[in-house]
Amino acid sequence: MAGLRDWHQPMSSSQEEENDRKFRQGIEQFNAHKFFEAHETWEEIWLHAKEPEKTFLQGIIQISAAFHHYGRGNHSGLRSLLNAGLKKIAGFPASYKNIELEALRDAARHWAAALASGRDPGVGELPRIKRKRRRRRASS
Repeated sequence: MAGLRDWHQPMSSSQEEENDRKFRQGIEQFNAHKFFEAHETWEEIWLHAKEPEKTFLQGIIQISAAFHHYGRGNHSGLRSLLNAGLKKIAGFPASYKNIELEALRDAARHWAAALASGRDPGVGELPRIKRKRRRRRASS
């Protein structure tokens, strides 16, 4: 997958492919509400990542862990990790690593604001990570 090449420099193409696979697997786990599993999968990449990817990964790991806490009824853990994760990914572009990062930030901010006002958005509003749509090239 293009755009995921700088997890750790230098890196063999097989390591690069494995990190790309794990990153996509984490997205699938997150979107299936397997938040603990997504956290664990992304942490495998995070352990060896260099900046700025390390901070990016830590942010999405914290957001995933936040929703794991939600599933366990720990709203305090949800709030603190959600806010910590949002801070980590705040400086990244709207589209990063072929995902729509701004959509994830919007969803996380929605949850943080709802929780701050004493409202639980509910399972039906759990966030999903959307992949960036690739533009089709016009035929010549």
